[in-house]
Amino acid sequence: MRPRAVDAAGVAHEVAGGEVRIVSLVPSITELLFALELDGQIVGRTGFCVHPRDKVRQVPKVGGTKAVNIDAIRALRPTHLIVNIDENERDTVDTLRAFVPHIVVTHPLTPQDNLSLYALLGTIFNREQEARRLSKALEARLHEAAARAFPAQNVLYLIWREPWMTVARDTYIAAMLRLVNWRTLPDVQGGAAGAARYPTIDFDHAPWLAEVDRILLASEPYRFTQAHCDTLKRDPRFAGKRIELIDGELVSWYGVRAVEGIGYLLHRAAAP
Repeated sequence: MRPRAVDAAGVAHEVAGGEVRIVSLVPSITELLFALELDGQIVGRTGFCVHPRDKVRQVPKVGGTKAVNIDAIRALRPTHLIVNIDENERDTVDTLRAFVPHIVVTHPLTPQDNLSLYALLGTIFNREQEARRLSKALEARLHEAAARAFPAQNVLYLIWREPWMTVARDTYIAAMLRLVNWRTLPDVQGGAAGAARYPTIDFDHAPWLAEVDRILLASEPYRFTQAHCDTLKRDPRFAGKRIELIDGELVSWYGVRAVEGIGYLLHRAAAP
């Protein structure tokens, strides 16, 4: 019996055979596919798929993660489409099912979930050795994080402004931050994909704000700058809180980026 791998939607996928043509609608997955040495099989990606920079330039764009160009994907004749529950619209994916034979759904919610993500794609695309290599690197980082102790910090991780938006505790970002004992506030769970996972906040009606030790302004999806930090530091509502920029890619991108991302957080959490 041929090996099969089960994706986040519960669909079992057999090892791809014959000509393989992959379109990825997930930036971090595109990067992971290159890390699995699938360069020759990647035929389409979104405009937000920017890593690895020297290789993605050769891959045609098919719109954005949500504003997808259906006709562009059809013209590429993909055998496999990689999507993500948080990042891609379900209606778009359902439309693509009409002509894409294999749709692989991903939904990592913790850094540890990357191990099954590596195995999933490694099995489907016959890159098991490369997947094991990535798993060893990630496991080493996870062991390093577990072996170290960090003081507890309540953090507000901001991803957008006008309106201000943050992350629920059951998101991948919040799980990454927990590796260094940073607990996100407010204490909310997002549940199913949607706005609840990335709630809007009103600083004038946020009693929990008094408990926040550190405010982190992410570089994506909104590109916060030092000017935004300086503005918040002048706001009396945030007096006494540490306010700083943080690399959103290293914290929110799963896949191969998680290995570097955990090292980045370990360094940040240990800094005075």
